[in-house]
Formats: sequence, structure tokens, C-alpha cells
Amino acid sequence: MRPLEVDEPTAVGPYRLLGRLGSGGMGRVYLGRSAGGRTVAVKIVHPHFALDEEFRARFRREVDAARRVGGAWTAPVLDADPEARVPWVATAYVAGPSLTAAVADGGPLPAHSVRALGAGLGEALAAVHELGLVHRDVKPSNVLLTLDGPLLIDFGIARATGGTSRTESGGGTASLTSTGVSIGSPGYMAPEQILGKGVTGAADVFSLGAVLAFAATGTPPFPGDSSAALLYKVVHEEPKLDALDGELRGLVAACLAKDPAARPAPGEVARRLAPEGAARLVTGGWLPGALVERVSRSAVQLLNLEAADASKPGPVSGPVGFSSPSVGAPDANGGAADPGVFGPAPVMPTPTAANVPGPRDGDRPPSPAPGRLSVSVAATSTREGEGRRGRRISCTVALAVAGAMAAVTVGSVFVLDLLPDGGRDDNADDGGRNPSATAPSEPGSDGGAQPVPGRYLGTWEGQAVAVEGNLPLGTFRLTVREAAVGSRLGTLRHTDLFGGTCDDVLTLKKVTGKQVVASAVGAEGNRDVCNQARHTVLLTPVGDDLRYESDSEDSGRPKARLSKVG
Repeated sequence: MRPLEVDEPTAVGPYRLLGRLGSGGMGRVYLGRSAGGRTVAVKIVHPHFALDEEFRARFRREVDAARRVGGAWTAPVLDADPEARVPWVATAYVAGPSLTAAVADGGPLPAHSVRALGAGLGEALAAVHELGLVHRDVKPSNVLLTLDGPLLIDFGIARATGGTSRTESGGGTASLTSTGVSIGSPGYMAPEQILGKGVTGAADVFSLGAVLAFAATGTPPFPGDSSAALLYKVVHEEPKLDALDGELRGLVAACLAKDPAARPAPGEVARRLAPEGAARLVTGGWLPGALVERVSRSAVQLLNLEAADASKPGPVSGPVGFSSPSVGAPDANGGAADPGVFGPAPVMPTPTAANVPGPRDGDRPPSPAPGRLSVSVAATSTREGEGRRGRRISCTVALAVAGAMAAVTVGSVFVLDLLPDGGRDDNADDGGRNPSATAPSEPGSDGGAQPVPGRYLGTWEGQAVAVEGNLPLGTFRLTVREAAVGSRLGTLRHTDLFGGTCDDVLTLKKVTGKQVVASAVGAEGNRDVCNQARHTVLLTPVGDDLRYESDSEDSGRPKARLSKVG
């Protein structure tokens, strides 16, 4: 857990925030404490999602669905406010590492622990499916290991099986994302989920089988260095289960059947692993000694943190403050808001003292400091027009091409050459590539050589997408420093959905009154899957943020909205 930064909220609704647990494409997760002393995990969505009425509607439906989920092996939703200026949801928090962290630190779990894990998750999924819901994102990072048993968390993309939910473009999981963007976990998604076919509870069973294989062996059943390779293997190849044996191997293989109808029900998985119930296996201790010690230390640290916080006054419900105003903030010249990459700007209310959070220490300034405005969203926020929706991608076509090309990779996340319009002329060198008609145009030479304005300097971070917003890429972290034309401007680190990284080195080309233009090339020492080709990058201020745009056709013309973090 990281301590709160000075520009982060200290309270959300009735919960005092004690620290930040993590962040991702959807938002940030904080450790919170209620006035009554209960510890919770509070997820606050990124402000730009609050501008999208379609997102709010999905968020409202899925919070309602998650509230229905309860049981011994799930973390219940305790509170939520889908109507807040920035929507948030609070779930029960327990001390314990994720399965991902536990295996990374201590290796595979022993057989007894794997049986208890599978039985608990099977019972949890059986209860979820009885409600007509599908979790859709069962993976090691969504499983917590506690002294009382495993917990299945993050029902943020759970969907009602009989509802009106649609599969987002690209054949990925339907999730709480901006329009046209799909997020999933390729190594743990079922084949039908990847291909955009109807998803039922059997998809969760496939994911459960992959989780059990990972827990027992320390490696996923479909290994691969790129998402495209993983997607192809899940759909067309058999899982790697050589390290498993006996009954567990047979059960995991059944869960990973390509045909959804051939997979066992989650209740059957639980019964085969624990005929007398998961609770019987958990009773008396189910984790190895090293993990018990780790969980116990986490619990003690949590108690100490709560004790230290108990002397502070109780939180006051109020707006959530963020380091940057939401999309639609006026530009530096006081002009109209730039809608950026997230759609038209909403009608923003005039900030008042009531919705500007005060400083955490020191005296209150006479006027709100820049970047400390609370995010406010008008009820009449405009939805993105139909004409601007991203085109849908056929994953079936992509996978077919992937089979022919084996596991060719370009970029650190997906083989974008497998996607429509993702190709290039292999006979052209990097310097002679002709950008497409939709490439971000370089500004003219007006303005001449200028120093890099201070508004660009620093470290920026945000979630990136490619292929007209249809493909999530992970996190971009950009560092910009003072530079002369022709010298090094900074670096971009791309962390993909699996934690792999690729670095680009940026060289300053020109500075105008509206943009900074740079050339970028892959850094020496990058992984083989990284795209090393030279491309042009445009950096454009949008409110307090920076919009990043690349003309790299090989990488799907990535875009990102980056917020300053340092």
C-alpha cells in the first residue's frame, strides 16, 4: 500500500482513506475505514468515465448485480454511489496476498492448498451462477488468499446471463470501459469469450481450470509472450498440463475443454475436490507456513494502521478531489474545452468553496489551487456520437492469421499486423513510411524553434489504447525534460496487461504554440516483442493532462490521455 499523495482524496462518502492499494484502467483502489471501524477497499473510477452516461448506466447495473453476490468465498459489496460526481464502490477488505503475488514470492501451492482453493472458488462460482450472473474475469490476481480461505473478488465486469449486455468490439469481454474498448485476461479467457460468442457460466469454469493449473505449477496452462499468441493458443491448442498428475490433472483438463458443454459445472468441481465441502478443507489450516506468516503480518500491519488512524476525526462525506480536472476543463487561454480522446466535454459547474477540497496541511490558499478542483459532472453530459464509435475487430480473423504467422509479435501487447489495416510496406524503410490519411498531422513550422514549455515537463501516466480505441494496451508512463531540437526529450515506458515493459526514447523535433512533436524509437535492451521502429509522437495539452498520439501503424496508432504524477 502506498501513502496518499497530497493531491489525492482523503475521504470518499463515509469512508476515510488510509492509503492507495493500486490503480488500473478503471480507476484507483484505496484502503478505507468507516466511522464504525470497518476496513474496506474503495474503488474510485477515473473521472473521464464519469462523463459517459452509457458508462454510468453500466456501472449502475453492475453494482446492483454485485450487491446480490454473497457467500463464504466472495468479498461482498458493502456500499456504492453510482450517482456521485465520480462513481465509487466499496467492498469488504481482508488481509491477504493475491494468488499472483503468493506464487511469485513462494512458488506453486502444495496439493492440499490447491484442493481447498479450487473447492472454495467452485462453490463461489456456483453461487454466482445461481443468481444468473457470470463473473467473466476469474484470474489469479482476482483471488485473495486469507487464513479463512480463498476469496473471489472484483465483480466489476460480471454480467447477467439473461440481460441485455453486449460483447464489446474485438470479441473481448464486455466490461466497464469507455465505448469500444474491451478489457480481458487473454491467458484465462475461455475460447468462446475470445471469439465473441455467447458467454455462460462455463466460461468461468474454463478460467477456474487455468487458475488451478497456475496455482499448482506456478505457470499458466497457455504460456506465451504476447496476447496474440495467448489468444491463438487458448482457441486452437491444448493446455500444457505436464506438471500435473492424478485426479487434479483430469479435473483441470475437463475444465479447459474447448467445448463449453463438455466442462463440469462449478459445483461439481467443488465436490470432486472437497466431497465434504471447502470449509472442511480450510478448517485446521489450508495455507503453507510461509503464507500463514505473511498473512498474519499483513493483519498486524492493518491493525496498527487502524489504531494510528483512530485518533483522527471521522471523515466527512463530500466530493472526491483529483489531481487534474476532468475532461472538459478550459484550455490555458480560457477558451472552450478540448474534448480530447474521451468525447465531447460536459457542461461543468462553476467551482465553489464547497466543492474544492482543502489542503491536507498548511493554511487554505485564498483561491483554489490549479489541479485541486473536485470533479463535477452535469447530468446532461453528451454521449459520443454513433459516427465516432470505434470499428469492431474480428478476433476470429486475427486468430486465423495468427495461426499462419505463429507467434509473430509487434509491440508489447498484441500482434497488430493481425488486425485490419495494421500492415505496412515491408520494403519501405522506417524513414520512408507514408502515414495514413488519418495519421496525426504535424503542425506547421510556424512558431520556429522554442524551448519546451514547463507545462510539458515532468512524469505523466495513463491508460493507452490502439486501433481506434478498440485495443487496450496497458499503462503509458512518459517522462519529459528540457531539451533542444534534435536532443533527447524523454522516455516512454509501456507496461502491458501482463506486466511486460517496452521503452521508447523520444527526440525533440519541434515545439509550437499548441504541441510538442518528437520522434520515438525503441530503446536498446528491449524485449524481442517490442516495436523498435521509428515513429512520430505528438504531445498536446488537454486541460491539466497531456494527450499522447503516435503515428505507428505497426502498433495500431496508440493514443493515451496522461495525467501528471511527478
